[in-house]
Amino acid sequence: MSYLAHIADRVVNRPLLILPEKAAVIVSVLSGRIGLDAPEASRFEGSWSDPATEGRNSRPFKSTQDGVAVLTVTGSLVNRGAWIGANSGLTSYEGIRHQLKAIGEADDVHAAILDLHTPGGEAVGAFETAEAVRELAAKKPVIAVVNGMAASAGYALASGATEIVTTETGMAGSIGVVLLHADFSKYLETEGIKPTLIFAGAHKVDGNPYEPLTEQVRSDLQDEVNAFYESFLRTVSAGRGQRLTVDAARSTEARTLIGPAAVDAGLADRVGSFDSILAELSSRARSGRGSTVQKRSISMDSSTGTPAAETSVISQAQHETAVSTARREGEAAGAQAATGRLATVLGAEGIKGDGRRMGAALDLAVKSASMSADDVVAFVTGNVAATPDVKQTDTSAAEHEDKRMAGSSLAQPSTDKTQKSGLAARIDRHANRT
Repeated sequence: MSYLAHIADRVVNRPLLILPEKAAVIVSVLSGRIGLDAPEASRFEGSWSDPATEGRNSRPFKSTQDGVAVLTVTGSLVNRGAWIGANSGLTSYEGIRHQLKAIGEADDVHAAILDLHTPGGEAVGAFETAEAVRELAAKKPVIAVVNGMAASAGYALASGATEIVTTETGMAGSIGVVLLHADFSKYLETEGIKPTLIFAGAHKVDGNPYEPLTEQVRSDLQDEVNAFYESFLRTVSAGRGQRLTVDAARSTEARTLIGPAAVDAGLADRVGSFDSILAELSSRARSGRGSTVQKRSISMDSSTGTPAAETSVISQAQHETAVSTARREGEAAGAQAATGRLATVLGAEGIKGDGRRMGAALDLAVKSASMSADDVVAFVTGNVAATPDVKQTDTSAAEHEDKRMAGSSLAQPSTDKTQKSGLAARIDRHANRT
């Protein structure tokens, strides 16, 4: 079978999740000749494409000794293809799903890296494969690394991961759909070829390459593209949650952003590299601290197609930064609350403006930090007499206070300056109880 016919069957008049530049290359290829045989494909789960590995009892993915699986996705993506990895520049969703399933079932694998360098591919099969990525991420952390490019269908796969890390020059996004129609009618006319289509069913030959599109057929094809686009947006939101909602994904207008710009737009979570992520996951496995990210649990709102709830998905560095920030904010809030408490106590009715009661209230509030402002005020106003309004000399005022304190059993008869007054002792005892 000619590979030309194989390509044409996959891309012409089909919605594609692929970069427009790649579609242009396909058009140029279709207009020429190539001599490759088509890869075999079937509905069965894949096998190794490398004959040297056939017959071996090997798992369909690479993994490190530390239990980190690596699933590499490169080239254009197609739905059917019973092989693992790239074959003649194509990677099949069928093979990817088989690998994801195997990683999920491997007890010795604690995390996975989705190593992406792909411009996208067929729309059919992309969203089902993205769902398989989400299912694995619900069991084990999956880090999607934009190791060059994760565009269109490639980004759909990445969106299902626990976290997306892009390289400094990695290209992510292109959340959109394109459909290619090739009109060869003028070319055939020049070559003296007049095709005749004999068919049954009014729409059987809609979009055929031998005649221009009618407005009705164009409208129908646009509706098909729009339907895939809405599914694409829901798929991205199902994986990214509040980090990239349906509306936020739509607002990108299918742009492809690079490195930090992708992070700013919510297309990725941070900038890194394949090597740094592999080292990070391996190091955590060796230290026994587990993975770098938390597993997600997402419930979907069926009416909107968006996640109803999502747990935090953060790196260890982000966690430590958040803890440090929370500690600083907590200390500041505590200091503010303490200041406010003292202000309430000293400004309360029966305390404010009375030097004796203000001193006692301040002493009790400091010594008994767990007491509320109201309790401090109640204790002081109930146990400390207000400063007399009658003006006295210093000597008579002191004598008056000694007599009042002695009469209320608050004063101590001793003249020893190291011994506390009865009020001070009661405050200490009350503070110790609280």
